[in-house]
Amino acid sequence: MQFDSFLFIAFLSAVIFLYYAMPSWRLRKGVLLGASYLFYAAWSPPLVILIWISTLTDYFIARQIFRSHQDLYRKMLLLVSLAVNLGLLGYFKYAQFLLDSFDHMVAQIGIVYQAPDMDIILPIGISFYTFQTISYTIDVYRRQHKPDHGLLDFSLYVTFFPQLVAGPIVRAGHFLPQCDRAPKVQIHEIAWGLTLLLFGLFAKIVLADIVMAPVADQVFYSPADARTLDAWFGMFAFSGQIFFDFSGYSLCALGIAMILGFALPDNFRSPYAAIGFSDFWERWHISLSSWMRDYLYISMGGNRNGSAKTFRNLMFTMFLGGLWHGASWNFVIWGGLHGLYLTAEHGLIKVFGGRFTGAIYQTFVILLTFILVTLAWIPFRAANIHDSLTLFSHLFTLLPGSEIDFNSKLLVGIVISATLGWHAYTRSKTLEERWIALPVWLRISVLMSMVLLIGICSTGDSRAFIYFQF
Repeated sequence: MQFDSFLFIAFLSAVIFLYYAMPSWRLRKGVLLGASYLFYAAWSPPLVILIWISTLTDYFIARQIFRSHQDLYRKMLLLVSLAVNLGLLGYFKYAQFLLDSFDHMVAQIGIVYQAPDMDIILPIGISFYTFQTISYTIDVYRRQHKPDHGLLDFSLYVTFFPQLVAGPIVRAGHFLPQCDRAPKVQIHEIAWGLTLLLFGLFAKIVLADIVMAPVADQVFYSPADARTLDAWFGMFAFSGQIFFDFSGYSLCALGIAMILGFALPDNFRSPYAAIGFSDFWERWHISLSSWMRDYLYISMGGNRNGSAKTFRNLMFTMFLGGLWHGASWNFVIWGGLHGLYLTAEHGLIKVFGGRFTGAIYQTFVILLTFILVTLAWIPFRAANIHDSLTLFSHLFTLLPGSEIDFNSKLLVGIVISATLGWHAYTRSKTLEERWIALPVWLRISVLMSMVLLIGICSTGDSRAFIYFQF
């Protein structure tokens, strides 16, 4: 059940009606919890059991951790929570990958071994809700959060359907206090929530699926046939596709939550106008990057113990960040590239400090950051390492001609250029601030145009959001 399907529109309408029809706040939360389980069960009902396991494990373990004052016992309880959650994540997401990697490794030394096909179904959104429940237990262990909410509130925190399958990854300290009392939803909040939902659907249906995806698919499905110009446009098309697809989902999640009276954290803040890679990761998939910073990077020492250990911590964090995205060496390479970007940036800052300033310098760094981030999307999107290397080579080998029609390339170029300009315009202010600053007539025109284009382009059953696979 996708946000851009007719089935979801009917589902959401029914949920909103029942939610606001309930006479008490507890019953409203019950409606949301039931709707969240139904939403997840639409993909595979048995996999709801995995959410129940994580929910009950962390709810009861966190309460025991908080009550105890024995360090060893508290650590053992935390390890049980990590073992259960990461064990489930590891089995469903990485078991086949580890077997295949072992198969390949022993083949290099002449041992013939055929890894069995375990035919494991990856539960949708398992990486997101696993990190969410783990953060709760760790926060309680660190005495940063009190487990003073009941099982109903905690279950809703884990399974809140707008952000359940693709984030943002919400912290307990942000979400659970909102469960204390019924929100007083204002008309302007509902209006802005509907606007965000429309923005998200437009980004997904029109920009990601119609404009960017066909060009990206043509190049990445057969990189050996891509001409030089095709390779560049295909690479930029995927850079646009993954942004519009993922940020589109996040905007939908924020909008739906706002209609229901809940606030979710922003997951994107003009990432393609980032001035360097540290800035990029403060703007792209913010809920994951901040999670890795707080629970991995800082826990390993961060930048407190000299340059060598800082670089080690950055590389390890980004390797794990890559592996979080999927069981493939391509994702590890993608994470490693970003680790190298970050370590190189830290090294340059140490040598040159803030010596270079000014608009021209910032513009150059923004464009360089965007290009290098886009280059790193190649292993993220390619089917395997061989395809990644093939496409890299075609970028820098003069192969005349083009298989992609001129109009498609022109449209990709216009949208990418407009995106860079919009991100530069909004990098220091929120989307809402920039939107409100526009004249009313322009806002109405934009919304009507989006509705028209969504209606023209939508089939009610478009391709899945990219981050559903993670």
